[in-house]
Amino acid sequence: MEFVFKIITALVLLLANCTSGIDIDINDEDSICNAAMKVQNGTWNYYEGTKYGGTVGMFASPNYWWNAGEAFGGLLDYYIFCDPENEQLESRIFDGMYHQAGENYNYIPSNQSMTEGNDDQGVWGMAIMEAVERNFTNPDLHSWLEMVQAIFNTMNARWDTAHCNGGLRWQIFTWNSGYNYKNSISNGCLFHLAARLARYTGNGTVYVDVAEKVWQWMDDVGFLTEEDNGDFRVYDGAEVDDNCTAVTKLRWSYTYGVFMAGCAYLYNFTGDEVWKTRTEEIVDASLSYFFTSDKIMQETTCQPHNLCNNDQRSFRSLFSRCLGLTKLIIPEFKEKIEPYLEASAQAAAQSCSGGTDGMTCGEDWSTSGWDGVYGLPEQISALEVIMSLVVKEPLTVATGGSNRSDFSAGTDSQDSVNKNEITVTGKDKAGAGVLTAIVLAILLGGSIWMIF
Repeated sequence: MEFVFKIITALVLLLANCTSGIDIDINDEDSICNAAMKVQNGTWNYYEGTKYGGTVGMFASPNYWWNAGEAFGGLLDYYIFCDPENEQLESRIFDGMYHQAGENYNYIPSNQSMTEGNDDQGVWGMAIMEAVERNFTNPDLHSWLEMVQAIFNTMNARWDTAHCNGGLRWQIFTWNSGYNYKNSISNGCLFHLAARLARYTGNGTVYVDVAEKVWQWMDDVGFLTEEDNGDFRVYDGAEVDDNCTAVTKLRWSYTYGVFMAGCAYLYNFTGDEVWKTRTEEIVDASLSYFFTSDKIMQETTCQPHNLCNNDQRSFRSLFSRCLGLTKLIIPEFKEKIEPYLEASAQAAAQSCSGGTDGMTCGEDWSTSGWDGVYGLPEQISALEVIMSLVVKEPLTVATGGSNRSDFSAGTDSQDSVNKNEITVTGKDKAGAGVLTAIVLAILLGGSIWMIF
């Protein structure tokens, strides 16, 4: 039976690779949107919100809550620029994004306390900022902008000067693995949101100061660095136990993306040439490291070795979005960036030749046809790189943005602190003692069984 299954799998892959994938003419907006439509249709195959017993705003396991934040940002752009008359799509995106806002409307829902980190909240903030800058249908109770401001304020309030002289921890809750790690993506999200809020609102008093604070700390701690050969790098992070001195030198596309676009927004808003220089440094480093010699995007740290996990396979979605925003915000960089996005969009589209529908997207865009890898990460990465060719410059208040603002949103919430204060009662201690005794008894019994 196993042999038969292998034969069937091989035939499916063979047939998939014989198809041409999704047709796309990168010089024709209708063709680009038609390709994006097919990819986004595949994205909804993983959605739980329309299934019986499913959660609105969530995608099927093994995707986490933050992956839904990634997905909705791209889906919203697709709706705005390719399918704005689709009321059912508008409703589905609205419901999914709003349903996950949490009890305090700052995207810290209580049912995600076992998985949510600062980076997760920040990625949702990027998705909601897309809604702000695209004038997407606003909720009645809280505007999208007010919710992004609440995300920003609660993140910024968790800035931790007690360890490593500043910075955000990876995790919000002490019980989650990674609480003692400070990483670039969490801090990058805060930096990125600060830059976009400054440009959108036109009020840089708080937002620019925070962006400068994050950049300076990242530079001081060595997460941002320039190698001897002039190569600009954004490293992953470090543990607080050694005062962030042992830096993990892994590089991820989405981290480059959030800092790149953040710098672009700051230059656009402030006119300060230093932000333009920093943007260009990250653009050049990104084009050098995260693309093949044929200008095809890849997650270089893991993809060539087939080692990307589910999260890492999705990073190119945010990276593509940020590259698209950067070329719009600083038009002088369009000529440099666009050939890479065009080649990658074509490669991604031709990879979408798998599955029973013949349009399931793959991970490795440099191979001919579908590579047999599939999931939400592949669909949203392909969608974002295709959409990067047709998105338009984001709005501001001055150019027609219509969101209601509240600069103090979220400041009255307990979500503004790191969740590292745990009150332990006498009953808790007694219960813990009983539980410890039981666990030790089980371990001891298991050890004796193994010996005899």
